Amino acid sequence: MKKIALLAFLLAVSVAAGRAQESRQDFSLSGIGLIEPFIAAPTDVQVSSNYALGALASYRFMLTPSSALEANYGITYKNTIRFHAPNIAAKGIAVPVRTQEISGAYVHMFNYKKYNPFVEAGPGALIFLPIVNSSLGVLGPKQQTEIGAIYGAGIAYEISPSFDIRAEYRGYVVKVPNFGQTSTTSGYNFSTNKWYNIYVPTVGVAYHF
Repeated sequence: MKKIALLAFLLAVSVAAGRAQESRQDFSLSGIGLIEPFIAAPTDVQVSSNYALGALASYRFMLTPSSALEANYGITYKNTIRFHAPNIAAKGIAVPVRTQEISGAYVHMFNYKKYNPFVEAGPGALIFLPIVNSSLGVLGPKQQTEIGAIYGAGIAYEISPSFDIRAEYRGYVVKVPNFGQTSTTSGYNFSTNKWYNIYVPTVGVAYHF
């Protein structure tokens, strides 16, 4: 009886140790680029932008060895969105912007030894924060939050049981902001009634725990 009890105890300890070594979560920190495409709208408003650089923090919880839920927070340093319209000077009106991302996604992974390709998709929000400085070309631009979706595909390379390097192409699909500048509230109308498909190349490191 004592031998059976001892065997059961050792088996329980072995199972607990195995589960403790099994990584069910990870946290990653990445550098991102934010590339907004040129938009030409039926409203005669055109929108152009330079790129922005920033950072992305992500947390994943594994549901199975090949699927996970992910939560993301990202922020860019600064870029400039420029609006062109018939009643605006040729150089357009510039709005310096800091952009924040809050999103969630379902992630599906494919395991090939140390290489782990993955795809993801889910809902998200982009917060466009106008920066008031000398390059601001319009008075009173408003902070704007647009709800949309994120999607992506990438690959992770395992450099140790606890760390991997990730490279991914991510995309944001959200409405083009107008910063509250419409013909009824100001002398300008920045409304395009169009959607952005923003390109977001991403490279970072993840820690598994």
